[in-house]
Amino acid sequence: MTRIAGQKAIATLSKKDISNFKLRKHMPIGARVTLRGVTMYEFLDRLIAVSLPRVRDFKGINEKAFDGRGNYTLGVTEQIIFPEIDIDKVTKITGMDITFVTTAQTNEEAYELLKELGMPFKNIKKDQQ
Repeated sequence: MTRIAGQKAIATLSKKDISNFKLRKHMPIGARVTLRGVTMYEFLDRLIAVSLPRVRDFKGINEKAFDGRGNYTLGVTEQIIFPEIDIDKVTKITGMDITFVTTAQTNEEAYELLKELGMPFKNIKKDQQ
C-alpha cells in the first residue's frame, strides 16, 4: 500500500475481541492511508487513467456505491492492477477498498463532482444524451 499511495501506511487495530476469528483487541487487521492535496490528485489520476482500465472485463464503476452523505467507496479485488506492484514479487493477491470522502452534502452532488474529475461510471453515456 505504501508503494501504491506514495506515503507510509498506518496499521488499523481491532477494537474488540472476536473469538470466532481468533481476533484479540488491538491486533493489527489492516492498513490505511489518507491522501490530501497534490498526492491525492496524483493517485486519482493514476487510478482513473492507468489502474482501472487494467481491471479484467472493465465496463465502468458502479454509480450506486455512495453512502448517502456524499462519499464514494470503490472495491478493488486485486492489487496487481496498479503498475507500481511487481507481479513476480506478489505472494498473495489481496483487494482493497478506496473511499473518496467529499465535501458534497448529497449523493447527486458527489456523483457530479466525481464525474467531472473523470471517474468512469457505467451509465455516464445515458446521462449525457
